[in-house]
Amino acid sequence: MSFTVPPPRSPLDGGLARWYEHELGWATTHGTGQPAQLVTGLRFDVLEMPTAAGRAVLRRAGTAVGPVALMGRRMRLLVAAGSAEELPGLLDWLEWGGIALDLAALGAGGRMTAPVPPGWSGSGTPGAAVWLRAPEPGREVESSLPALQAVARGGAGAPCLARLVAAAAAACHRVRLLSARTGGPDAQQLTPQRFASS
Repeated sequence: MSFTVPPPRSPLDGGLARWYEHELGWATTHGTGQPAQLVTGLRFDVLEMPTAAGRAVLRRAGTAVGPVALMGRRMRLLVAAGSAEELPGLLDWLEWGGIALDLAALGAGGRMTAPVPPGWSGSGTPGAAVWLRAPEPGREVESSLPALQAVARGGAGAPCLARLVAAAAAACHRVRLLSARTGGPDAQQLTPQRFASS
């Protein structure tokens, strides 16, 4: 009597989590029926903003930005781990504190939906998380991410987090003001705020 052992079942996420873990060394989580999630705060943090604001930041920052993901109407810029903790103080220092901005940070303990790597099937699914600027396997991604330490080093090395946050805050503010003027989707969420120039 012989028994046939079935081949191992492929993961529900199609091996996406395994790709991130083996190719980039990034921690992932995934539950039954859930898409793979990238764990933030270990190798990178995330600045998240409306897509319109993100596009303005990318035009302004050029190549001084690390990997960038898009999911629905939100853009996610990967920044150095620890940056999420610095965001509130940095916004205060840049004189954006107390102004309602649609700018968030994911840091320690956070999760973001893992975008499908370029060339994988499913990357064209509407609303799916996709890379606009994908991380490159075999290349140290973390050393190229915007970091606050770049300010102390006089701008040498990694791109500067302070400049990136300043550009993101200004872009988010412009998007909110334009949305209020045109009655866009964010108009209902606007609250009175003090004057800010951008």
